[in-house]
Amino acid sequence: GVEGCGKSTQVARLRDYLETEGYSVLVTREPGGTPIAEAIRDILLDPDNDAMGPTAELLLYEAARAQHMHEKIVPALNAGQIVICDRFADSTTAYQGAGRGFDHQLLHDMHQVATGGVWPDLTLLLDLAAEAGLARARVRGRQDRIERETITFHERVRDGFLALAREEPDRIATIDGSAPIDVVAKAVTDRVQRCLDARNRVE
Repeated sequence: GVEGCGKSTQVARLRDYLETEGYSVLVTREPGGTPIAEAIRDILLDPDNDAMGPTAELLLYEAARAQHMHEKIVPALNAGQIVICDRFADSTTAYQGAGRGFDHQLLHDMHQVATGGVWPDLTLLLDLAAEAGLARARVRGRQDRIERETITFHERVRDGFLALAREEPDRIATIDGSAPIDVVAKAVTDRVQRCLDARNRVE
């Protein structure tokens, strides 16, 4: 979702729920998750890097993702863990596609290279008006390079997320991010549990 939609709070809640249910869970984030990818994150989000062009930005996101997959996500999946990732390739599609104007097919192809075709079983979209999300983000203090973008940019990003959810309703579940934290957490855990139940029936 957009900036300030409550991802980090809900990631922590979901991890606690799954661990209570007996699952082994890896929590990670994008960009980041490994030393190399975290270094790239610092470059991407540093507000002093305002000279960064859209193409360099896109390539850095995909480079961070490729390293993240190689070093952390794929090994965790191979070990039987559930991986919860705070942002993934859909965020690049929304921010660099809807936000920056990159072609959807180009982004899809780049995601395939970066991820090796490994894709989430379930993506949760915490939907929130861009202006409300930015207001929440400002409370956290100094804004990063992306948070400093115009409200128009962030509205395009939100529209991009919603478009993805309409395209892939079986994978992407939209949850009202403006609801109280406990209500959002219940919606998140219910949706994740349904996904796990379906996988367990297949197995």
